[in-house]
Amino acid sequence: MLKLVGTDGVRYFSWPLSPGSYTVGRTAECECSIPDKTVSRQHATVEVLGESGPCFVTDLGSHNGTMVNGQKVTSRVEVRLGSTVMFGQVECRITSESDNSSLKTHTPTARLADRDLEKSVFMPMSEALQPLPSKVTDKKDVLPTLFEMAKMLVLPEPKEIMLQKSLGLISRVVPAERLAVLFTHEGSQDELVTAASLLTTGRDPGSFHLSRTIVREILTDKQAILVGDPANDPRFARQDSIIMSDMKSAMAVPLFDEDKVLGILYVDTTNPMHRYTDDYLRLLATFANILAARLLNYELLEERQAKQVIEAELKRAGSIQKALLKSKQPDLPGYSIRAFQEPSRSVGGDLFDIALRHDGSLVFVVADVSGKGLGAALLMANILASFRILYDDPEFNLCEIVKKVSLQLHQSSAPEDFATVFIGQLNPADGTLRYVNAGHNPPLVARSGGHLDKLEASGIMIGAFPFCDWTEGTTSISAGDCVVVFSDGVTEAEGPSGLFGEDRLEDIVRRSRDGELTQLEQRITAEIKDFVQDLPKSDDITMLLLKREL
Repeated sequence: MLKLVGTDGVRYFSWPLSPGSYTVGRTAECECSIPDKTVSRQHATVEVLGESGPCFVTDLGSHNGTMVNGQKVTSRVEVRLGSTVMFGQVECRITSESDNSSLKTHTPTARLADRDLEKSVFMPMSEALQPLPSKVTDKKDVLPTLFEMAKMLVLPEPKEIMLQKSLGLISRVVPAERLAVLFTHEGSQDELVTAASLLTTGRDPGSFHLSRTIVREILTDKQAILVGDPANDPRFARQDSIIMSDMKSAMAVPLFDEDKVLGILYVDTTNPMHRYTDDYLRLLATFANILAARLLNYELLEERQAKQVIEAELKRAGSIQKALLKSKQPDLPGYSIRAFQEPSRSVGGDLFDIALRHDGSLVFVVADVSGKGLGAALLMANILASFRILYDDPEFNLCEIVKKVSLQLHQSSAPEDFATVFIGQLNPADGTLRYVNAGHNPPLVARSGGHLDKLEASGIMIGAFPFCDWTEGTTSISAGDCVVVFSDGVTEAEGPSGLFGEDRLEDIVRRSRDGELTQLEQRITAEIKDFVQDLPKSDDITMLLLKREL
């Protein structure tokens, strides 16, 4: 089977290429995701027609281009085994499962080797973290160094500085030519990145490779490892050592706190006079435990700061959304108009709009966008802007503008993005109400005589398909009649006994149709609140009320 392998100088990438088509790009949705700023969101495609090829690369109009063997790709180009492909500034190569050679452009400080060990010298962290024996704590500088490490738990230093200081402190009491803190990259145990390193002699003794078996034991099972002398220890005679350079002794322990593994603390030495023992391993595990606690504090702080940023952005987005929706209703003699909205989150996916056209007619819209949160709010703003542009179209036609907005939504959003819409156009002079109901909850028309009409759907929701027809309905609004347009957050408000339901809403409208719209709005919202009790709001609640007084 073919593979696509590559590096951006920090991370390594490897994707098996079974027959099929693969998208290469910066987003996580791409089959071959390369989170590098020189790679476009959808950069190129790789097509594989058989287990061993042929294989083709096609650029998707990327900003920084795609090159195959040094030549820029402008069309579909065949690539062969060994071909070099540049996606932006990220170098990749077409190779096979049997080819384990690395790219020549980058040699990492630490990486995972494919070789597994038959056995190794492991110590469970539960044992490694037992109280240090007096023969260790009585050594010069051990307790003062531990105290200095512990003080770092409360010092407000950047993580990078803290890590370098920690390695310097550890080097006081653990003889080592190289010390390193390794983090798993984006939570993957198949890739390690060096977060900090220290060369006490100023000379790099060479790269070191950690076997996948050892990394799995360290990170998954929380095991510490000590290799006393890989060259002469008979326990390692029949296998590849974890140390692929001229190491005489090495140790690696997991960094974990509250069962969360964050990385590995690693030390090694080339000095034959330095032989690590179980006591050194326990000492290193103690340092690792302090270091992990500090790292977890950083994570918690970063999470809290990120949450504060998101909350501030959502609050700002909520203010913008509230400003988009008209808070002041137009003055229409002989009619009362009320609009109410209460989002279930900081921002919502419901919208309402009311506008007077140049011909004197009143247009009003209520819509409910699929989904919740910020994504739904962005779609809401898109739909609202689209309708407002069309209000003053000289050839204004309800069915046509619904069709235009639907096509625009379908072309500019994902397949799962759609909205239900009710749009009405009222002639204030004679009370004629023309409307289109695109899959929305049927609005209620409470007649002055006590009868209740429903303005049923005249087509499906908008944005779901590139084609659809809606039909226009017509009704008459007489003196004393009241129109109630609402989103499904009203009838589907969830309480301990189930959903609020249409029957409750209809009963409230019947009982309150003769009063002012303010009283009707307050009665509906009060009864929803009583019904829901202390349960969190499950959806946005939006209502638009219109009543003919004369």
